[in-house]
Amino acid sequence: MRALLTLLRTGRGWRAEALAATRLPRGASEKTGPRRAMALYRTEERGQPHSQDYRLFFKNVTGHYISPFHDIPLKVDSKEENGIPTKKARNDEHENLFNMVVEVPRWTNAKMEIATKEPLNPIKQDVKDGKLRYVANIFPHKGYIWNYGALPQALCYSRHTPTSGLHIHCVLSLQHSFSQTWEDPHRKDNSTNCCGDNDPIDVCEIGSKVFSRGEVIHVKILGILALIDQGETDWKLIAINVNDPEASKFHDIGDVKKFKPGYLEATLNWFRFYKVPEGKPENQFAFNGEFKNKAFALEVIKSTHECWKALLMKKCDGGAINCTNVQVCDSPFHCTQEEARSLVESVSFSSNKESNKEDQVWHFLGK
Repeated sequence: MRALLTLLRTGRGWRAEALAATRLPRGASEKTGPRRAMALYRTEERGQPHSQDYRLFFKNVTGHYISPFHDIPLKVDSKEENGIPTKKARNDEHENLFNMVVEVPRWTNAKMEIATKEPLNPIKQDVKDGKLRYVANIFPHKGYIWNYGALPQALCYSRHTPTSGLHIHCVLSLQHSFSQTWEDPHRKDNSTNCCGDNDPIDVCEIGSKVFSRGEVIHVKILGILALIDQGETDWKLIAINVNDPEASKFHDIGDVKKFKPGYLEATLNWFRFYKVPEGKPENQFAFNGEFKNKAFALEVIKSTHECWKALLMKKCDGGAINCTNVQVCDSPFHCTQEEARSLVESVSFSSNKESNKEDQVWHFLGK
């Protein structure tokens, strides 16, 4: 009973707003209004937040551990998510609906990220020189100015080339459209002539709601910015939560300029200066800092997805990237549900027994 009261006081466990998200507005039918939840993902905290031990693991609707990097579908209209058949969107934009894993809630400073080198890729706080990383406040903003995260099953993959001194970003043939993305460092990006950064492709969600770390939301892509970070291409997708009250007004990057004047300029400045307080130079951009439109962004997603698929099928060398997955059955890195649980349970944290208690939260998609 004491544990139950603790959950109720802290708001943890089942979320009331998640249950409310499944209810249709009064007078609405199933064919109207925003897309609602189709599946659940649960997050499980281990270790203390703001410590190097902290990890946020993911489970699917059946309670099995999964990788948020490899096991959550990229496209919202995938045939199924976690074994649950899904319905296609009933509008013309269904090809532009993607799942986004929220790593950093808006206005926070801790640099949280999917741990690409760890089994099942939990979210953790980035560490540099033995210290936890936090982004500085770039005047007049507090922390990240969007909900910041990544597309699942996506990666910018890069390698060093002796002749150019640069890493090269993957652009494979766009003949096939898969359901995942990853920026590949072994292949050249014809548009930027720079590398990938060996990380999932980043997303800046510009809607009105502040999401929680680990939430998986439905977004539509509006455009993209090509940040060049120390010689590597670090794509930044601009997107909006499909259930945002104003989402119906946003269809392409020009709508951001129209309905959120100054937001793109603030985004450009934020990325330009956010490492300067660490003593680093300003970041540079391809295309003179121009935001490319939705069509361009979708081509980048297709390209980086193909690189991810090659990685998961062991057709290229991912180096230290951990490809362990539970649901990509034809991947040589596939593991069983029991093996996934053993991987999580084998993780050893230095925090005490009280802080190691599982803290589970269910997230409805499409909130």
